[in-house]
Amino acid sequence: MAGPVVITLGQVDQLAPDALPVYRTALGAEQHFLEHFGIAASALRVSHFMAQVLHESAALSRTVENLRYSAQRLPQVWPQRFRPRGPLDPASFANDDVRLANEVYGGRLGNDRPGDGYRYRGRGLLQLTGKDSYAQATDALQAGYPLAPDFVAEPDAVISARWCLGAAAAIWVAKDCNEAADEDDIVLVTTRINGGTVGLAERRRWLARTRAMWGGTA
Repeated sequence: MAGPVVITLGQVDQLAPDALPVYRTALGAEQHFLEHFGIAASALRVSHFMAQVLHESAALSRTVENLRYSAQRLPQVWPQRFRPRGPLDPASFANDDVRLANEVYGGRLGNDRPGDGYRYRGRGLLQLTGKDSYAQATDALQAGYPLAPDFVAEPDAVISARWCLGAAAAIWVAKDCNEAADEDDIVLVTTRINGGTVGLAERRRWLARTRAMWGGTA
């Protein structure tokens, strides 16, 4: 039986030459998380996982979601919320990441307290978003690693070198992405990670590159 698929730092550097040190450290030292959650069991799973990671993290260059949008950009990203189609004045939210996060994420995704939208904005390799996802990742990770942090209580642990790969692997499994990857269904994988198909074309391009790197067939 073949051993686990290993991601080398040389491969990381080829795909993401501007990778942040925190992510390089994690991928160099913490791949046991990929084994524990079954991602490293096949090249196809690794290829799908890394394609989503590379998209969500902007090629390993982003730890926290950037919510500083111009007034012109806001209606393009959230057309139902901002004028001319929505009720909100984009000028009131331009370049104000705290207010914007609380507006667009507050009251949903498990964010039930004032300030939760910003507190649980996108973080990490798969850009965990919303208190529910932070809780899901915590539960899945602590089942195998009882000393893992509670990401709801410590959201910045999601972007630590020690736990960022564990958080990503845990939410991947919590959302049944191994099974979707086994079917080689990038639309289903994307929907489970993103909640929709935002960025699907770029995710497909990343998958072509990761499959060229690690292979994998359904």
